[in-house]
Amino acid sequence: MVEPTDVHARPAERVAELVVHLGTAEVVAWCAGLLAGDTAYDDPAFPSLSWLGGPHALVLLEQGDLERTGNAYWPRVWGARGLLHAYAPEAAGEVVGALGDEAWRVREMSAKVVARWEVADAADALEALVGDEVTRVRAAAVRALGLVGEGEHAAVVRGAQDDPEPSVRRTAAVALATMRARLDRDV
Repeated sequence: MVEPTDVHARPAERVAELVVHLGTAEVVAWCAGLLAGDTAYDDPAFPSLSWLGGPHALVLLEQGDLERTGNAYWPRVWGARGLLHAYAPEAAGEVVGALGDEAWRVREMSAKVVARWEVADAADALEALVGDEVTRVRAAAVRALGLVGEGEHAAVVRGAQDDPEPSVRRTAAVALATMRARLDRDV
């Protein structure tokens, strides 16, 4: 497998280049497999993690076993990141499942994928993340709920307007406005 033309390019550019080499379906399947933990990050049958993780991936791979070095979650993060830029509805199950991942970066990135592609099946799982211990996860979950939540999720988004973090409060206000416009009713 070829390496990215420019490992320092933006993730969207690297993923677009990989799609040219492999096709969208293959890239989505690989990313979904990484996200779900079903595909080993070092399996030679798949592309190098540098396609998704850039220079950071190269550094981690050089250090050796990601489990041993405490970096086992990065391939899941990068799998989700890849799905931000190449997606198919067949990956929805893996994305929704990753909202419950033990690593906060995986939860956050998966919520961003939900928002980007409006993965409606994720609304109930996002609800739980509005109370996440990590501010960035809460904000990503609230934003995504604004885009995919239904009327029954509005109370959770309204409650986020009282979050201790200003960024989550601001995101909740925008999410409620988004829900009102999208659902064409007061929530």
